[in-house]
Amino acid sequence: MMGRKLEEGDWTRVYCQTKGIPDPGWSNLHIDVNHNGLGLEMKLLRIADLKGKPLKSVCGTTLMHPAATRSIRIDNTDLPAQKVMRSVFAQYADLIRQRAARVQAAAPGVRPDIRTGWLIWENNLTEFLYFEEPMLAPDPAQYFAEWNETPARGIRKASKSLWIYGKTTRQKRYSVTTSAGIKIQPYFTVPPPTDPNLYYFRVQSEPVGPDTICLWVAASTARALKDRLGSLERDVVSSAILKALARGYISAEVTNPEEVLAVPVLITVEAHARLLAAWEAVSDEHRAQLLLKALS
Repeated sequence: MMGRKLEEGDWTRVYCQTKGIPDPGWSNLHIDVNHNGLGLEMKLLRIADLKGKPLKSVCGTTLMHPAATRSIRIDNTDLPAQKVMRSVFAQYADLIRQRAARVQAAAPGVRPDIRTGWLIWENNLTEFLYFEEPMLAPDPAQYFAEWNETPARGIRKASKSLWIYGKTTRQKRYSVTTSAGIKIQPYFTVPPPTDPNLYYFRVQSEPVGPDTICLWVAASTARALKDRLGSLERDVVSSAILKALARGYISAEVTNPEEVLAVPVLITVEAHARLLAAWEAVSDEHRAQLLLKALS
């Protein structure tokens, strides 16, 4: 990523490549994955401040996504909250039916399996959590709604939102905004770490042993390092890092690699710590390219 913001299309491409299915290309108008009866809508949520905690600390908690869909309308915010909730749910159910119909049309004879894929990530793009849930139309009989009005404060304008709660749990499950664009904001619960349907993976500076860190870098960068050093053995690369850092600070422009796949390069814990302390970089790939600059 080289510091670029993670987008839904990035994750869809990774998902399709991992599953070995065609990548349809990201579109804001269509479901993200439509293959052989599977319809998958990807939703990404960045955890901005973990305060030093691991990403798994959000497991078992309830989070809010800023937008499930903008394909709804609220014509009159003066109507009773319960009536508006039923209208919003009816529109949402119709959207799900449309998605199911497109998936069915692409795979006649296969029962559509419509899901939401939740990808949770943090600022450094190091740790990720992913799980899927069936995309089901909410039953209005299981919810109740209330209007929430926020008064104007300073330069902030007054706003009005529809808050929707589960009748059994009494917990908020949806917030529907009516200003700055109408959208459904769903609340979802992250499964516990032991749930077999929850996937955790780390793609930066992965500890793989008591004194070994795995850097994930582009294949072209790994080839260039091997050409320069003669080997990508852990101690060879680590020694090169320590020698390069002894020459002083390196600041250089780097390129965004074209390869989609990354390859592992092992280094010692000491070499990794020195890398982190010496160079301001956004990723393992960035650090590896800076190392190449220092070795040239």
